[in-house]
Amino acid sequence: MQRRSLLLAAPALLATALPAWAATPPVKDLPVLQVWKDPNCGCCKDWISYLQRDGFQVQVFETGNTAVRKRLGLPDQFGSCHTALIGGYVVEGHVNAREIRRLLAEKPKAIGIAVPGMPVGSPGMDGPEYGGRTAPYDVVLVLPDGSARVYQSYFRS
Repeated sequence: MQRRSLLLAAPALLATALPAWAATPPVKDLPVLQVWKDPNCGCCKDWISYLQRDGFQVQVFETGNTAVRKRLGLPDQFGSCHTALIGGYVVEGHVNAREIRRLLAEKPKAIGIAVPGMPVGSPGMDGPEYGGRTAPYDVVLVLPDGSARVYQSYFRS
């Protein structure tokens, strides 16, 4: 009887034990995510693989992220090592799949979302070479006037 109770409770236990980025809101018919990156950047490749495992179809361009970021109007202070475009929104840096899906579902009036810099522990910056280290970081929503507000915080109490 205890085994059956445990099996019935397992889905609820897993849902509470999973990190915030694992619970992704559903978005039907995801548009293609276009990514501009440096051809030698390993963390960019890891971020792309992470999104593909999450169900995103990704088109990769091996150069031009700085030019694309500028063309799409994303201010430099939100820059990172790769720039993406999906559904008319810029996605800059190591953004979690959950926040990309949320952006597409909510459709806010914004340029896009960004994780400035390259925080350890964010998707693509979480491989074995980082030894399980994590740093708190924010995903910011970049508004049409170039200002930003926190969209989602990670690893903060």
